[in-house]
Amino acid sequence: MKTTTLAQVRSYDRSVQLLLANQFTINLGFYMLMPYLAQHLSGTLGLAGWLVGLVLGVRNFSQQGMFLVGGTLADRFGYKPLIVAGCVLRTVGFATLGLVDSVPALLVASAATGFAGALFNPAVRAYLAADAGERRVEAFALFNVFYQAGILLGPLVGMLLTGVDFRVTCLVSAVIFALLSVVQVRALPARGGNDARERESSGAGEGVLAQWRSVVRNRAFLLFSTAMIGSYVLTFQVYLALPLEVRRLGGDFGTVAVALLFAASGLATILGQTRVTAWCKERLAPGRALARGLLCMGAAFLPLLAATALPVPGGGAGRWLLAAVPPTLAALLLALGTMIAYPFEMDTIVRLAGDRLVATHYGLYNTICGVGITIGNLLTGVALDAAREAGMSALPWLALLLLGLGCSGALYGLHRAGRLTPVSSPDDRPVRV
Repeated sequence: MKTTTLAQVRSYDRSVQLLLANQFTINLGFYMLMPYLAQHLSGTLGLAGWLVGLVLGVRNFSQQGMFLVGGTLADRFGYKPLIVAGCVLRTVGFATLGLVDSVPALLVASAATGFAGALFNPAVRAYLAADAGERRVEAFALFNVFYQAGILLGPLVGMLLTGVDFRVTCLVSAVIFALLSVVQVRALPARGGNDARERESSGAGEGVLAQWRSVVRNRAFLLFSTAMIGSYVLTFQVYLALPLEVRRLGGDFGTVAVALLFAASGLATILGQTRVTAWCKERLAPGRALARGLLCMGAAFLPLLAATALPVPGGGAGRWLLAAVPPTLAALLLALGTMIAYPFEMDTIVRLAGDRLVATHYGLYNTICGVGITIGNLLTGVALDAAREAGMSALPWLALLLLGLGCSGALYGLHRAGRLTPVSSPDDRPVRV
């Protein structure tokens, strides 16, 4: 029997419901500010381009580079304290971004907002996995719905507030995170690592280095993390290659087309995620679902590859359609691939961790994928430049298609070899199945 998304949310404990609402609010507050920060730094404050890049880069580095630390702290001290600490730190960071204009202060604020994400991201996912229990896959499907809803609504709210003043945007975002901190202190039950028995079962009684060694020795987890890098590189093209292609062909129409691209991707996930997950869970093993998700992500670049064989109209409706339709189809297919893979991806991490040091596993996983995104985006940018100079417009889309096919094949191979199922061996720490 089909149930609505709201009914599914209500079927979970209050802690899970609160985590879902928290993630929506976190993304709302984040995405109402971050898309407009670069313009504020370069326009209002008049910073040079390299300084703008430095401020933004510090935020990204402090988040991606500290995920492992955040996950480790969550396993040692409990999930709730790290979630609250991350929200409080982001409150301070976002308020500071709107109130200061000196480069050192901006760098500190940017680093604080990034480190805040490293604190609460692994903790939220580990908490959700723990409280959802056997319904983890469905819970992470709902998580992605709320996640995407925040991404979709945040920039719209930010556009309205930034039209008044970017400082207003920063302060409103800071207030959102402050209220979120208070709500979580009062309403979110304590979970994970808060008593001796939980600390012993989670491995939190070990030293930090011992914990990290046990995670790094989990070969199945590392193989899975490496194979999944491609999914993040491919989905990130919604923010990199697809907008660049839209603006290259669309000119002034490009801004509207990019907005359409983001809206289509976000709405597709909000409307379709739970249905796709239910269909996949009924018919596919987790490993097969992951492989098919990556296959769909790779196939997302086929419309763009096919479009390179068409002549580019000089203007009018034909050029607008060429600028908008293939990238939007690509965005929809990327969204579909993510809908297929994401809930099983999050569940697989927990299974490979054996319900032990789950937040630490999530933290290392995020760091590995974050490094992969950085390298993948660099190579994508090189491919785009090379394609433009050599007149080979199909090159980047072909490379991304092959990346998707390769990662899909790798995941299917891991599935067939039983490497996505927890095992006990000298190289893989004993885990509870």
